[in-house]
Amino acid sequence: MSLDQLLDPSTSPRRYVITGGPSSGKEGVFAELHERGIPASQGEFAREIYRKHRDRLGRHLQVGDRRAYSRDVLEAFVAEFCDHTFGLRFYNRGIPDGYGWDAFFGLGPYAELEEASRVYRYDAVFVLDPLDDFDSEDDLVWAKEREIRRVHELIIQGYYDAGYRPIFVPADDAARRVDFILAQLPVPA
Repeated sequence: MSLDQLLDPSTSPRRYVITGGPSSGKEGVFAELHERGIPASQGEFAREIYRKHRDRLGRHLQVGDRRAYSRDVLEAFVAEFCDHTFGLRFYNRGIPDGYGWDAFFGLGPYAELEEASRVYRYDAVFVLDPLDDFDSEDDLVWAKEREIRRVHELIIQGYYDAGYRPIFVPADDAARRVDFILAQLPVPA
């Protein structure tokens, strides 16, 4: 099945996640997908929800706030999954990302996350290898490189735990990464 066939509105939904830890270059990859006219998430739900929590609380998330944040992110991921009803779509993170972020926050898996990971399945997961540098004007700043690496590893483990076999995308410029992803799309014959 070609990319044009996958983009056809008469084809059944095909869902592909692009994920990775901070500094993996997701923003550039999604900009490239949009430039090519390929259906993909706009923005990153988890980041937007984090900002709403921070604005409401008047501070960064603390231990007692993290489960509510995780549930809000899960709800947004499930809604995005359910809203997609035909053709190809790339998602900026997916439901099993919750396992990695919750582990980083010191939380264990919870029933709603486990159920959603079983019910809402993606066709493939692409993990962006981290880039060599981290330069972001975003307000989510990572003080230590080891935290960036740890989150990345926990996200990957979350996908393995949810039964996926991620496809790893080498660090490169965004256009070549998108070319690599499109060449690796598992599609039905």
